[in-house]
Amino acid sequence: MDSKKYFDVVAHKWEEMRAGFYSPSVRNAAFSAARVEKGKTAADIGAGTGFITEGLVRRGIKVIAVDQSQSMLEELRKRIVNVGEVDCRVGEAEKLPLSDGSVDYAFANMYLHHVESPPKAIKEMVRILKPAGKLVITDMEEHNFEFLRIEHHDRWMGFKRDNVRRWFKEAGLKNVKVDCAGECCCAQSQKCDDYARVSIFIATGEKNN
Repeated sequence: MDSKKYFDVVAHKWEEMRAGFYSPSVRNAAFSAARVEKGKTAADIGAGTGFITEGLVRRGIKVIAVDQSQSMLEELRKRIVNVGEVDCRVGEAEKLPLSDGSVDYAFANMYLHHVESPPKAIKEMVRILKPAGKLVITDMEEHNFEFLRIEHHDRWMGFKRDNVRRWFKEAGLKNVKVDCAGECCCAQSQKCDDYARVSIFIATGEKNN
């Protein structure tokens, strides 16, 4: 099963699952790092059921939510219906359905470890940023919990901060920072006694004018 099929299957229960993995403090850290401003436009890449999107809409941000799973986006619409308007689009990591320079912010929460090529995905997210736009990625540090790859269909076992920092700079971003988000992603294996507790990093960068 690839990641798209996996998320299609778990979409109806993803929000309950997600709540057990990490708390809203991850979202708050991302918004603080981006210094989000009311009235701006943001892309939520790998939006899932709207963890990031919901927080942005509540802050007066116009959101374009992108996910490879139509089922996930349908769940997002159900959850956000009483919060505000969201532009939902089905799209892949290396070919996002957005024009060049169309958003002020691009967020990707727990998304990078599911893409085939993280460097290409980062460059694609930079492409859609306006000049001086900000990219914020929150994801797991490198780990060795194999059950996450098997049960959750993760492509990558987290990332080294140095690699993420290099990919941001190679994509043309400035003021790049990769720090601890102050939160861990936690998961219990459904097939054995393994329990993962992995530190989450927050990576930020700004597009040149």
